[in-house]
Amino acid sequence: MSHPPAPNPPRHQPDAPRDLVGIGIGPFNLSLAALAHPLTGLDTVFYEQRPAFDWHPGLLIDGATIQVPFLADLVTLVDPASPWSFLSHLKARDRLFPFYFGERFHIRRAEYDAYCRWVSEQLPGLHFSHQVDAVRWNPERDVFEVDFTQLDSDGEAEALGRTYTRNVVLGIGTEPHVPEPLKPLVEAPAVPVVHASDYLAHRDTFLAAEHVTVIGSGQSGAEVFLDLLRSRPAGRERLHWLSRTEAFAPMEYSKLGLEHFTPDYTRYFHALAEPVRDRLVASQWQLHKGIDADTLAAIHDELYHRTLNGGWPDAVLNPGVRVRTAGRIATTRVELHLEHVQQNTRSRLTTDAVVLATGYRERPLDRILAGLDPYVRRDSRERPRVDEQFRLLLDPSVSATGCHVYVQNAERHTHGIGTPDLGLAAWRSATILNSLTGRETYPLPTRTAFTAFGLQQQPHIPSARRATPALTPLAEGR
Repeated sequence: MSHPPAPNPPRHQPDAPRDLVGIGIGPFNLSLAALAHPLTGLDTVFYEQRPAFDWHPGLLIDGATIQVPFLADLVTLVDPASPWSFLSHLKARDRLFPFYFGERFHIRRAEYDAYCRWVSEQLPGLHFSHQVDAVRWNPERDVFEVDFTQLDSDGEAEALGRTYTRNVVLGIGTEPHVPEPLKPLVEAPAVPVVHASDYLAHRDTFLAAEHVTVIGSGQSGAEVFLDLLRSRPAGRERLHWLSRTEAFAPMEYSKLGLEHFTPDYTRYFHALAEPVRDRLVASQWQLHKGIDADTLAAIHDELYHRTLNGGWPDAVLNPGVRVRTAGRIATTRVELHLEHVQQNTRSRLTTDAVVLATGYRERPLDRILAGLDPYVRRDSRERPRVDEQFRLLLDPSVSATGCHVYVQNAERHTHGIGTPDLGLAAWRSATILNSLTGRETYPLPTRTAFTAFGLQQQPHIPSARRATPALTPLAEGR
């Protein structure tokens, strides 16, 4: 079984500045590393504090699928011939024919995780167990300084290091969000209140609990509720599913609706005024926070099946409800103080365990970029400004040198709801590489949607034509 050949990385001299340092190795920076791999003249390194790649391990529920087609892998929508594609992964594992006969367009979440781990275990230049502590600008050398701590197998500091680079790309991802009323419960070890990101690690506890409440109406909440429902006896389900939204709403998945996740819409959104962008992001929740229609159908089917012998399942699905406050009862139970928004009524719910499917938030950049704070240009809400090529707007004293800080999945306020979407990963990575190299290393499509999002279309100018001076010409090794 052969693996993709690995070009010899450029020989790196100590203290010589690299072309690119990536911080974080999730799917987005892994995509960037995969597309940078054949560019043998490019000196790159990526750091990740975790010991190995993993992708939402607490939500790899049996049967759960990703919500984008398998073509939205790390590279295919930019470079279908890449050795790091999902189909290449299947071929390397002798699974291509079974996948072909399976006729699956949306693969299971666990399979996507396995594919990304396969890439991460073979790509050179990925350094796990390396925690980046700070990024600073060195005006004397016109480079960024990146300080990191190398961690041992127990996650303890083992050694300190520093590297210099002309460019940085931040791909530090998101973190679980816990609403304020429930934070004290999460911090109490005797009470099983767990964010959905850790669901599988605590699944046995939830299956043994007498009564379980799931809070949150997105895809994760639906998958957790369905898994619990399927695992509990008919007539003794003892489940509550609460949501602040007015309905357990399906995700907008029409073909024209999906064109909001194209480069065309991203460019249109970026050109809008800041207040308009903020209003749009808030109003477009059903494009990315709804529930897959198949999951909703599976929940209904399971509930219906449990009525065949008469009676109704002991499961309450309650939209339009918010949790005002929460407290413990006798250390092992939880009391939720609820409010129904439309009825303007309040009640209490006692439960034995809670799963918080309350989503994720972008990790703040302030800590890691504290050393760059004087150079970062911000908008009216103190968020970093990001240009069309995914670069932070920095003081001219930095940007004039041709050195930049790029961001991945930290620019929803400037690039829209497609920011965390896996389908735009390869395109964004290619855009960054084109900007970095100063030419169209990866030719990108000029049009990607049938929808004209504005009366005056934003002309697409290949990023290389507006880029900073090019680096040394690259040997592409293709």
